[in-house]
Amino acid sequence: MAEAKEEDVKLGANKYTERQPLGTAAQTDKDYKEPPPAPLFEPGELRSWSFYRAGIAEFVATFLFLYITILTVMGVNRAPNKCASVGIQGIAWAFGGMIFALVYCTAGISGGHINPAVTFGLFLARKLSLTRALFYIVMQCLGAICGAGVVKGFMVGPYERLKGGANMVSHGYTKGDGLGAEIIGTFVLVYTVFSATDAKRNARDSHVPLLAPLPIGFAVFLVHLATIPITGTGINPARSLGAAIIYNKAEAWDDHWIYWVGPFIGAALAAVYHQIVIRAIPFKSSRAF
Repeated sequence: MAEAKEEDVKLGANKYTERQPLGTAAQTDKDYKEPPPAPLFEPGELRSWSFYRAGIAEFVATFLFLYITILTVMGVNRAPNKCASVGIQGIAWAFGGMIFALVYCTAGISGGHINPAVTFGLFLARKLSLTRALFYIVMQCLGAICGAGVVKGFMVGPYERLKGGANMVSHGYTKGDGLGAEIIGTFVLVYTVFSATDAKRNARDSHVPLLAPLPIGFAVFLVHLATIPITGTGINPARSLGAAIIYNKAEAWDDHWIYWVGPFIGAALAAVYHQIVIRAIPFKSSRAF
């Protein structure tokens, strides 16, 4: 009797197999080949116009990002009360919506990073060279400074009075609280970037339409909703640097290190999690030898 039951189980297992492979079972070489890691240094990039065009795209995108978002923050802070403005939700939508639009516009040119933390995370995953990563970060910071500068030019008095949209840890929270919020918030963003732009996932799940800028922008929106009351939400060192340089008061610099250390740690953790745990790339490489 026991043998008959065991046979029934085997027949049932064979009869009702998975039609669509799931998880690692779907990760075959039939539809995708892992691209080689980007070299650490690629001197040939410096002689390519596409390299400089990508840097210019990052500059312009970060400029527009700071311009729209800082203006939104100024508008909310100038209102007599939150009900007379778009409020925190409106600020979050401005940040998330601009990332959605700008990533969509620049993804085909530079990858649409618009954030040194994103660039750093992708560099750790060997998605781009050190040369390109440093160039992107410099252009992003310059674009952020110019964007915040234009906002100050429009409203010099209110800009100073409303602290220029600079990131600061809110009263009632410690520096550790702020650092933790920035680490986790950036992890959410960079992990979403890795997942939304994963070429293997797109190849395997090509039947599922995926517009990469949408989940990335939505992640930015959600992180802002959660962390604006704590740190004003950085998760983007260029955004924090641009606002701090143009505002340039001691209070803007007191906690500024948090807006670099936190995002870079969060980006590194996201890169490690996605590449090692989710994609298991080091283990695949070891099996190849």
